[in-house]
Amino acid sequence: MPSPASKRFTFRTALRRFRRNGRGSAAVEFALVAPMFFALLFAIIETALMFFASQVLETITQNSARVVLTGQAQSGSVAACAVSGVGTPCTQGTFKAFVCTQIPALFDCNSLYVDVQSYSNSFASVTLSSHIDASNNFVATGMQYNPGSAGQVVVVRMYYQWPLFVTGLGYNIANLNGNKRLLVATAAFQNEPY
Repeated sequence: MPSPASKRFTFRTALRRFRRNGRGSAAVEFALVAPMFFALLFAIIETALMFFASQVLETITQNSARVVLTGQAQSGSVAACAVSGVGTPCTQGTFKAFVCTQIPALFDCNSLYVDVQSYSNSFASVTLSSHIDASNNFVATGMQYNPGSAGQVVVVRMYYQWPLFVTGLGYNIANLNGNKRLLVATAAFQNEPY
């Protein structure tokens, strides 16, 4: 019977043994695929969160615009807007405070911008400006609070700069500098005859 020690260890035999052994192949394949898999997974999660935040902002805008639509903000019948009691019409600060009472923990109220503008009795007179400049910066100037009177057309817009974290590997949905996406929610309506 030949002795096992009599076989010589050569590079060629080691290579054959390594090729036949498949114990580590799953780990190597996972190491090759894992970065792309996790990048795709995190991009899907971030996109879903952004769309969810956009829908929440739309809901907040619609609920807040209803106070203007029905004339409650103008007549002061909204207790949340009144600083000195019911009967005081909303101001820009008190209306934003009213909006902030509806915001869940998903948003930071200090980063929310509220713009309420009224127009004549025609929707054709509505002109909406972009609040992103040529350098992809958010421009907060020109924000107003003008809820209008009965029968006037009003546009309520809310802006929020949503931070993005997964921006590598060619996937970047940011439209602002600093890896942020500007979420905009708009409600356009004609005030009721209150």
